[in-house]
Amino acid sequence: MSGHAVERPVHALVADLERTLGDPFAEGGPFSFAEIVAHEENDSLPPGAVELLRSWGFSGYLVPEEFGGRLRNLEDLFLLTRTLARRNLTLAVMFGSALLGVNSVWLWGNDEQRARVAGALLDGELACFAVSEPDHGSDLGTNETTAEPDGDDFLLTGEKWPVGNATRGRFVTVYAAIGGSRSSLLLLDKEQMEKGSWTNHPFVRTVGLRGHDLSGITFDRTRVPAGALLGRPGAGLVQIIQVLQITRTAIGALSIGTMDSVLRIALRHARDRVLYGQEIYRLPVIRRHLVNSHVDLLIAECTALPVARSLSVVPSRLSLWSSVVKYLVPTLGEEVVQEAARVLGARSYLREGVASGAFQKLQRDHAIASIFEGTTHVNLHSIASQLPAVARVADRPAVGGEEVLRQLFDWSEDAPQWHPSGRALRLTNASEDEITRGWGPAAAEARRIAECELAEPEGAALVKVLSELSERRTDFYARIAAEAPDAVSTHGQDQAAEHCVHHAAASCLYTWLYSFERERAAQGGSGWLVLVLVLQRLLRRLDHTTELEESCLPWLEELMLSSLDGPRHFSLQAVRSAAGSTSA
Repeated sequence: MSGHAVERPVHALVADLERTLGDPFAEGGPFSFAEIVAHEENDSLPPGAVELLRSWGFSGYLVPEEFGGRLRNLEDLFLLTRTLARRNLTLAVMFGSALLGVNSVWLWGNDEQRARVAGALLDGELACFAVSEPDHGSDLGTNETTAEPDGDDFLLTGEKWPVGNATRGRFVTVYAAIGGSRSSLLLLDKEQMEKGSWTNHPFVRTVGLRGHDLSGITFDRTRVPAGALLGRPGAGLVQIIQVLQITRTAIGALSIGTMDSVLRIALRHARDRVLYGQEIYRLPVIRRHLVNSHVDLLIAECTALPVARSLSVVPSRLSLWSSVVKYLVPTLGEEVVQEAARVLGARSYLREGVASGAFQKLQRDHAIASIFEGTTHVNLHSIASQLPAVARVADRPAVGGEEVLRQLFDWSEDAPQWHPSGRALRLTNASEDEITRGWGPAAAEARRIAECELAEPEGAALVKVLSELSERRTDFYARIAAEAPDAVSTHGQDQAAEHCVHHAAASCLYTWLYSFERERAAQGGSGWLVLVLVLQRLLRRLDHTTELEESCLPWLEELMLSSLDGPRHFSLQAVRSAAGSTSA
């Protein structure tokens, strides 16, 4: 069947942002690696960088279309953020912190709150989410900030630290106990707060993200109108847990953007660096580092993008799926950074030279991805606590699951428009997990394709890896259902990590079934060969003896090298475009 990968409006939008930001390897401009690194040395942002993003309209993608902005769905913002993050993670985090600060307004705010915040953000203002306290960190059950009723107002007292955008942000969504017990979220506008009743802390000096506003804010009987309340009193803890589901998913874009850049830097170096009479890319160990990194990036994209789409399709699933993304994608990102460092060797340690020294900045910046919005351990605990319910029905396809999976994994169609509603989010998935539960029928269909449509040895390799994953998956969920492990134990955390591998394998499989329907088999190689590689790479996380199918590598390597010097990302979109152009 002939056909090319379908270009959607968001792809044109991403391409326009790429053109606006320019080639990061070129000299000049606020988004060149040379400028970014030079100003980062002074803990500052390149002059003109924020202004360029605002003039392009990036701030509009923090405001849903429903409230006058450009944010149609989380997938669009995810792809734009990936584009920004592959140049400067600091600026991506600045806008991400603003999104975190206002999502509670979109979900629970009243008409006046939404209109005021939307108008200000579209004018370039920022926001922050003031939840953490110096002595309590992620222990949200211990909240010392209080809002005491005083007539028609509250008197707010307490300290929040560290908080992204606490100083630069105009709006502050603050977590406080009303009347000493009912922890709630309040929306504050600095322009309406009495001068001298609040103070900002100095910026914290950090290892990475230099130039980012990570500071704090202290309230001293700050008068706040009663109308600042977001939603109902006492709902603050639940609201925080729910709003983090959105930004945990979006953090995947920071990691994938970083993976793209470090792979690009390492691959360029491997092609330019000559040792022992040849470019070092020809050394088998160097080639392995780079190919593995490319495959890991594709796995991360297959895992994260459908969860971003789920906010518009099945938002109640985010309680589990967002934690899978938040654990697995930054973990893959850290491993890709390490692989790139091995390729660069001593040059990975330099603050100049290759890519103007951008690698060391990307390495330091990305370290935050596993920490904020819940650490790795927090997210594994969330997954582990939900596993027994999922495991009990893991082999029963969900009612209506086929339609849900198509909306999540058929990337030829836009995700539906997001209509923000706090009622749509849940604290747990219960047993609803179409991604885990749909594996059996999907694997059977993939085996049929492998046996009937793919050439040897690729078809046999796909059948083999599907069989091995299916066997491990059946045993894994049967053990979980029988044991119901303690989510706090190290064993529970290990099982949560393994669940993420099975979730990712299913996500890759659905991506090929729904998004590669027209690129099945092609003369001399096709995008379906990449499915063998991503599944083998995931199986290796469970069985270290697994090796990549060598016969599938030349097509992927050719694609990787063809994407090196242009604006095209290392991505599934590139795989689909290349496979579509060769389909017979």
